[in-house]
Amino acid sequence: MTPAPDNRLLTPNEAAERLNISVAQVYTLLRGNELPGLKIGKRGVWRIDPSQLDEYVERLKTEALDRVRTAREV
Repeated sequence: MTPAPDNRLLTPNEAAERLNISVAQVYTLLRGNELPGLKIGKRGVWRIDPSQLDEYVERLKTEALDRVRTAREV
């Protein structure tokens, strides 16, 4: 897959591929508001801004590092 240009929104399939998770997991993250996304049109087609996907991954990394630091302090 070629990377999406920064100005193009990703489909849930593309986001799943980037995260190496299932499409069902992406939909769960979107519906739970854990991963920001846009629901477009009457049928509610989901799209994800690539920069928000990157921010989501960075937030996960930060949370993981915080858990490691906390575990070391105990």
